[in-house]
Amino acid sequence: MTEHESWEKVLYEMPDKVAVEVKRQMEIIMRGAVEIIPVEELLIKLRRHVETGVPLRVKLGLDPSAPDIHLGHVVVLEKLRQFQDLGHIVQLVIGDFTGMIGDPTGKSETRKQLTVEQVKENAKTYQTQIFKVLDPEKTEVHFNSTWLSVLNFSDVVRLASTITVARMLEREDFKKRYAENTPISVHEFFYPLMQAYDSVALKTDVELGGTDQTFNLLMGRTLQKEFDIEPQIALTMPLIEGLDGVHKMSKSLGNYIAIMDEPGEVYGKTMSIPDHLMTKYYLLLSGLTLSEVQHIESQLEEGTLHPRDAKMRLAYLLTKRFHDEESAKTAQEEFVKVFQKHSMPTEIPVYVAGSEPLPLYQLVTASGMAPSNSEARRLMEGGGVKVDGEAKTDRDFVLEPKDGMVVQVGKRKFVRLEIK
Repeated sequence: MTEHESWEKVLYEMPDKVAVEVKRQMEIIMRGAVEIIPVEELLIKLRRHVETGVPLRVKLGLDPSAPDIHLGHVVVLEKLRQFQDLGHIVQLVIGDFTGMIGDPTGKSETRKQLTVEQVKENAKTYQTQIFKVLDPEKTEVHFNSTWLSVLNFSDVVRLASTITVARMLEREDFKKRYAENTPISVHEFFYPLMQAYDSVALKTDVELGGTDQTFNLLMGRTLQKEFDIEPQIALTMPLIEGLDGVHKMSKSLGNYIAIMDEPGEVYGKTMSIPDHLMTKYYLLLSGLTLSEVQHIESQLEEGTLHPRDAKMRLAYLLTKRFHDEESAKTAQEEFVKVFQKHSMPTEIPVYVAGSEPLPLYQLVTASGMAPSNSEARRLMEGGGVKVDGEAKTDRDFVLEPKDGMVVQVGKRKFVRLEIK
């Protein structure tokens, strides 16, 4: 029996009106999801919701280890918004306590612990950004220090006694580090336990995360059973590739689109994603219905919709979503002007420079258009740096700054020099 057949059987046992609504909600919840563990239990929880009107408690834990939220995070936030639109309540857990440890998922070494001040500052930024996606009226914001900081040592021992070391070593990252004799600090074992305890404290019904969080989500089910609480459902969403089209979107790799990026940056970066990722971005991030996304996919396959036009629509939708329609229109007009008509942008940031000659790569770095001198030189060698529209490929080219001179890096970065 397939998974679909098994939940169709559960639906068959429900009253007709209830089954229709449960099926409608399931189809929305399953859209884009990788795995729901276990599906049958989610159906039972949804039936109870439909019959009683009591919303499910749907949790997402965020450790404020970095201040920016990017589209990789939005994939999960979008699914939470769908739950809200279906009448459920989101439990957003800011890991101000767990954030001081840091999630070891996917890490090859012990993470540097953050200070209380760093965590609090990042947490403030998170709250500002998440409501660009979530409905604040249907969102409960919790800080897990509320319940974790008051646990005494005997409480911690009880938590630790519920899980064996062998179970912890089932995690791929721990298993790999153990096999390679890379140190694993004892406090790292407590991270999944503390995240799981969040679900105990909040009596969570469903917890969401990326596919790399499956172990942590299932740990929540395990711990809830230990505390005689109905176990939560684990729902995983795909990890979305970044602008390079290969690696998971990540700030450290520089392949991300932050939701707080300027409108022109959101639009321009979206236009640079590889064509093969467009359907995935539409499905997980556009906010369009499934039928609308399928129609776009069919048009692309038939050749009746040019990939560039599909990408421009996606860029417009994302810019509008995180800013507003006027900003999206302006960003699109600017993109057409600069990249299709090869004109200069309407507004170019001013960079105040001295009048003395200097290596161009130094100016590129100092103006913030490259992260380092070595990267600036690499960009120059590849023809990615222009002065007044002329590419400068000599990595040691010395620039004689002039008032009004325009330096361009790549397709989207410009500065106009102002000589002091």
